[in-house]
Amino acid sequence: MISPAQVRARVSRAVVEASTTFRPDQLAAYQQAIRDCRDERARWVLEQIFANAEVAQRERRPLCDDTGIPHVFLEVGEGAAFTGEHLAAIAEGIAAGQRALPTRAMGVLGDDRQRVEQSAGLSDDPGAVVPPAFTVRTVPGSGVRLTVIMLGGGPEIRARTYRVFHRRSLRNVLSTTADWALEGTALLGCTPSVLAIGIGRTHYEATTLMIEALARGNLTQQNEWERMVTERVNREGTGPLGLGGGPTVLATFLRIGPQRASGVRIVCLRPGCCMDPRRATVELAE
Repeated sequence: MISPAQVRARVSRAVVEASTTFRPDQLAAYQQAIRDCRDERARWVLEQIFANAEVAQRERRPLCDDTGIPHVFLEVGEGAAFTGEHLAAIAEGIAAGQRALPTRAMGVLGDDRQRVEQSAGLSDDPGAVVPPAFTVRTVPGSGVRLTVIMLGGGPEIRARTYRVFHRRSLRNVLSTTADWALEGTALLGCTPSVLAIGIGRTHYEATTLMIEALARGNLTQQNEWERMVTERVNREGTGPLGLGGGPTVLATFLRIGPQRASGVRIVCLRPGCCMDPRRATVELAE
């Protein structure tokens, strides 16, 4: 296991990368969408998003003005020598990365009531948007892999976690979820979207699975159920920035966890914006 100081440095760089850089699957998805788009206005929007991503990476500037709240998806090997000191170093690295970029300074000051009411003002420190939310999975081996995801506010407003009567049909569950996505993407504004879906036994599990879907999903690799949701939403024609003529959704990421004997399934849907998922992965031990 690397030292806490090395953890801080690697995590800091990952925050900057997640905030400024399209991954290869994102670049490929946009290039394909531009090639397939026949509507002039929609194609122009897609081209501008792609150009924005190129500038952001070249100049190390945020992909979006809403630089997001950091979430950590951590995969810890069963044999890893991983301690509380390393967890603290991750949080310190998150804060350091936000200051280095910098991200938007939007930490809310005050006690419980003041933070909810936003009555005590905001911190001037970009690193004050901590601690990050952690999702931890145990995996075989001795490695430690960290994925940092920056989650913007618009998709959080349009997200939904609720129960669905499954009627012994995954298709029925996903059809209902696609209906939610139709509403969410129409109101989102910054489409094309990337949908993240988690299906679990509880609201907590469904949300955790949604985060895992964001951490592991690939825009160029879609299974039949993910394609079904993507195609269902795209048929309605909201399109880039709501202008129609092109894709409303570039891809869907789906994770299904353990289920309980019940007539309902708990589903979490997050319709991400045109820059999502803003994420980067770093190895902290091998």
